[in-house]
Amino acid sequence: MCVYNLFRYKNECHLVCAVPQDCTVPEFIAGEAWEFDRTVTEGGGAPIGFDTLAAAHGGLLNGFYLLQTYSE
Repeated sequence: MCVYNLFRYKNECHLVCAVPQDCTVPEFIAGEAWEFDRTVTEGGGAPIGFDTLAAAHGGLLNGFYLLQTYSE
């Protein structure tokens, strides 16, 4: 089971970047525009709109997965 660190874009709180915990955080996240939100597993705690298959593929191909969440 993969564990992801979620980062939210401060100006658009529905824009989230999920980074697998075993991957390096992308450089664009290091700026002040993003903030750490939480750590989630594929099994639970993910925001509405999180697609585990897309996250797995994004993590393998890019090292991250960008998504737009919905109100919880």
